Amino acid sequence: MKFSESWLREWVNPAVSREALSHQITMAGLEVDGVDAVAAEFSGVVIGEVVECGQHPDADKLRVTKVSVGSGELIDIVCGAPNCRQGLRVAVAMVGAVLPGDFKIKKAKLRGMPSEGMLCSYSELGIDIDSDGIIELPLDAPLGTDLREYLQLDDAVIEVDLTANRADCLGMVGLAREVGVLNRAAVTEPQWQAVTPTIDAKVAINVKETAACPRYLGRVVKNVNVKAATPLWMQEKLRRSGIRSIDPIVDITNFVLVEFGQPMHAFDLAKLTGDIQVRLGNGEEKITLLDGSEVTIPSDTLVIADDARPLALAGVFGGEYSGVSDTTQDILLECAFFAPLAIMGKSRRLGLHTDSSHRFERGVDPEMQHKVMDRATRLVLDICGGEAGPVVEAKSDADLPKPAQILLRRSKLDKILGHHVPDSDVVEILERLGFGVVAGEGSWQVTTATYRFDMAIEEDLIEEVARIYGYNNIPNVAPVASLRMSDHKETDLSLKRVRSLLVARGFQEAVTYSFVDPKLQNLVHPGEQAMVLPNPISSEMSAMRLSMFTGLLTAVGYNQSRQQGRVRLFETGLRFVPDINAESGVRQQAMLGCVITGLQNDEHWAMESKTVDFFDLKGDLEAIIGLTVSASEFSFRVATHSALHPGQCAEILRNDRVIGHIGAIHPSLEKPFGLNGKTIVFELELDALLHTSLPLAQAVSKFPANRRDIAVVVDESVSAGDVMKLIRKVGENQLVGINLFDVYLGKGVEPGKKSLAIALTLQDTTRTLEEKEIAETVESVVSALKTEFNASLRD
Repeated sequence: MKFSESWLREWVNPAVSREALSHQITMAGLEVDGVDAVAAEFSGVVIGEVVECGQHPDADKLRVTKVSVGSGELIDIVCGAPNCRQGLRVAVAMVGAVLPGDFKIKKAKLRGMPSEGMLCSYSELGIDIDSDGIIELPLDAPLGTDLREYLQLDDAVIEVDLTANRADCLGMVGLAREVGVLNRAAVTEPQWQAVTPTIDAKVAINVKETAACPRYLGRVVKNVNVKAATPLWMQEKLRRSGIRSIDPIVDITNFVLVEFGQPMHAFDLAKLTGDIQVRLGNGEEKITLLDGSEVTIPSDTLVIADDARPLALAGVFGGEYSGVSDTTQDILLECAFFAPLAIMGKSRRLGLHTDSSHRFERGVDPEMQHKVMDRATRLVLDICGGEAGPVVEAKSDADLPKPAQILLRRSKLDKILGHHVPDSDVVEILERLGFGVVAGEGSWQVTTATYRFDMAIEEDLIEEVARIYGYNNIPNVAPVASLRMSDHKETDLSLKRVRSLLVARGFQEAVTYSFVDPKLQNLVHPGEQAMVLPNPISSEMSAMRLSMFTGLLTAVGYNQSRQQGRVRLFETGLRFVPDINAESGVRQQAMLGCVITGLQNDEHWAMESKTVDFFDLKGDLEAIIGLTVSASEFSFRVATHSALHPGQCAEILRNDRVIGHIGAIHPSLEKPFGLNGKTIVFELELDALLHTSLPLAQAVSKFPANRRDIAVVVDESVSAGDVMKLIRKVGENQLVGINLFDVYLGKGVEPGKKSLAIALTLQDTTRTLEEKEIAETVESVVSALKTEFNASLRD
């Protein structure tokens, strides 16, 4: 937002310097990005009138002029500008004047003709205005007046970088209000004579989308002169706000845009057919915009239309067909309030970011439209002439934003600021901001202003009090806090320990986006519905992730394409699963995901180079499970998963509840993700992992342990885990150790069978076990295996 300091001081003129004013604005949260002069330094340039203008006798492109500067004596000046003519009021650099670049004006002769000065163009005076030839001033410009004084060129353009929540300052009215509050100075709004309708002409308005457009005003103005000149004062104010002059109608709508922060638009009344309609596009309509580009209007985009065609993209851009042109005689002025959510994202999707959309997306004052319509109408009548009809309004009170009601407590204010602001100052600050304040016992009931869309909670009001009171006026006091032990359960496993273990095992922590490419995610989770962002950064980042797999696999592909052959990554974060039973319609779960690919170890001359397999990552997972001191609660079960290789996939269970999956990536996913070689992944729920059992100290037996090895033959479909689970159950307390040390299929074992070699360690804490007891325990294990799994001892 750019604005002229002199224009601001017409509204509010505190007794502070330009530098102090800029500092005030910055400290109030409206950061000043730059302060630039509106013109370069020059002196000795006054207003003159070309009394005579004739052709130079010896040069086709030069003219000999006599110029009056109000002193009674005419000055001879030779000029080469094509627009130099008799009767023109011009900028005259007198002899002795100093122009930008330290260029001094002296008496001279040009092709034999004397020249005692110079008729100046804007560029020669360091003024950023595109023009051909010398400056043309209004015919009522006073002769002899210093040009800097006449054009107020000792002014500055102040550029403010506004945050998205401060849309109320996207106009002079909001900036002046802020400066007035900061300086306890009165704000004087411009005054004009209210417009009284002189004709009955009107256009009916039909708003079909009242939630998106709760208020729409229209007014017919007939017999306007669109070829009238925009006043120099308006051109200069627009220029200093970063807007170039186009024609008087457009300039007026731009002027009220900068003045009140309210976008407006003017239609050529002769080109309208029937009533004005505010509706959604049908998805097939096309419109040629004022910049000449053609767009197809999406079905969720609000349009202004008549009975025949769309006329404009509501709140974004006007259409070329209905725009004001040189032949326009009658216009329809529109002034509306569009809900921010109805405009937000539409201009970016169409590549049409405009001053209008910038303001509507952030919010304009819903009570400002009548005032702005009257202001614009008065300017049109004063500059272009014409006759105004009545204002036609379509309004939905139910859909108009309502001021927020917020309770501000003295205790909360003091706690947040760490400083006591007097009650009188609190009330004065809030009332100067335009808020309604009703004092209570230790609190204030505050009704916010309609132009402050960012006021919603108590902390918002506290921020307003702090920034207006002045952050520098709040003393620096070091916080004092009593220290106490944090509350935590010993049975909770900290995520930090899990991270540290994985790092110690050679993993790198990855942080990927929570939003992913929906096409890739659909390959990992085919047929599963995901949350789609309404305004994504890009189409490749438009869906919320259903698991950690998509992000981790993308990261692996990214690393492998950059010559990283061995990749070991882990990530913790949320997944977002649509769930109608959840309060917000989505179930957010904290997950842990790991992925490995490449060699088991870094290349080394003493190590054999082997590619990772399922059991490498399973070992890492079992190390994590070991932190819980509850390893017996976890188990693995053969399963299927859309993203994992059949036969190389297992469910992870805790107390027989599925909490995740582990396995090799399905070969069909390798190409889409750019994977090179075998990739193993797992994912599990963090909440189901981060609970431990407290370790119990037990006496170490002083009696000898006895090992017995058995080899049992079972069907290939029988899980070794189920066999081990049964042995633990049957062995009871005397079985202190069990280890599967060999799995064999092949010669000597029937087809469809497998041999499991298991070591059993038996020991007692009170005595030495006798051979008979050991044999009975082993026999009971073998008998149970035979009954449960039809197992037999291998010969």
